[in-house]
Amino acid sequence: MRYNRLGNTDLKVSAICLGTMTFGSDQSEAEAFEQMDYAFEKGVNFLDGAEMYPIPTSPQYQGRNEEIIGNWLKARQNREQMVVATKVTGPGDMVSYLRPDMALDSRNIREAVTNSLKRLQTDYIDLYQIHWPDRAANFFGQLNYKHQPEKDGTPLLETLDVMSELVKEGLIRHVGLSNETAWGTMKFLQLAEQHGLPKCVSVQNPFNLLNRSVEIGLTEVLHREEVSLLPYSPLGFGVLSGKYLGDARPEDARLTRYPVFARYLNEQGQLATQAYVDLARQYDLDPATMALAWVNGRDFVSSNIIGASNIIQLQNNIDSIDVDLSSELLTAIEEINVRFPNPCP
Repeated sequence: MRYNRLGNTDLKVSAICLGTMTFGSDQSEAEAFEQMDYAFEKGVNFLDGAEMYPIPTSPQYQGRNEEIIGNWLKARQNREQMVVATKVTGPGDMVSYLRPDMALDSRNIREAVTNSLKRLQTDYIDLYQIHWPDRAANFFGQLNYKHQPEKDGTPLLETLDVMSELVKEGLIRHVGLSNETAWGTMKFLQLAEQHGLPKCVSVQNPFNLLNRSVEIGLTEVLHREEVSLLPYSPLGFGVLSGKYLGDARPEDARLTRYPVFARYLNEQGQLATQAYVDLARQYDLDPATMALAWVNGRDFVSSNIIGASNIIQLQNNIDSIDVDLSSELLTAIEEINVRFPNPCP
């Protein structure tokens, strides 16, 4: 395993992070334990969760991913060896069941972190992330920003003030963002500098061969400000494996069971996927391995957040860290990107 610094901190995180978005619903506790045991054995020291997981979120299962992580940490007695990340939920109709009057204010964040700590059975969270902004912005696939200041929620400074209090109290070590824009990231950094508050050390956004929108503006911020990208959906919900080509819907595959997550299945995305799959096979590579290895190789990425439906997928995903793509292959990937630029933002 390779290890990278998280932002400008002294934390070293494995270049592969195990995402737990499906723990507690699609994966039982026993299956999740098997995945975490295997990942730990292979050198993975980074786990990522969220208070609203598993996905699809629901009152029935909400928080089970954190409970399972907590049970595993307690059973394996390895808390100090792990970097544990989780997220406070932003406001929205799909999560209105979590708390009344959802916002990124002191009441909501303090209630969220208290509950997450209890479920995780730990005294502190290494990386506490804001799951999405409390304002109208381009996230979750939205394009062509429309200014709607009337939808501005909790001021960013108020949110960062609360995070600072949690750091001082020892409840969290570092602050991260998720589904954030270049402006939002830069504004959080500016406020931290102006007011002596904690600097956000990472941004967790979607990033894969079908969605490279972070490279348009955000990655310059990441490089210049020493902030790490933590990519999620590096396989585009499994689409880049090629298993959904030709309108195929394999039994028990995630998009077969949850067709609402069709973000990476539009016409241009399918054409691009076919091109990447053909390219991988031309080089005798598994398409999923090539897609993950490409993400692993970006110099602004500190840890690639993978997820797996079963232990075989997990093994293959982790093994991608040992795959180096040739300059010739990387050039061919860029040629496909020119033909199909960001088909699934």
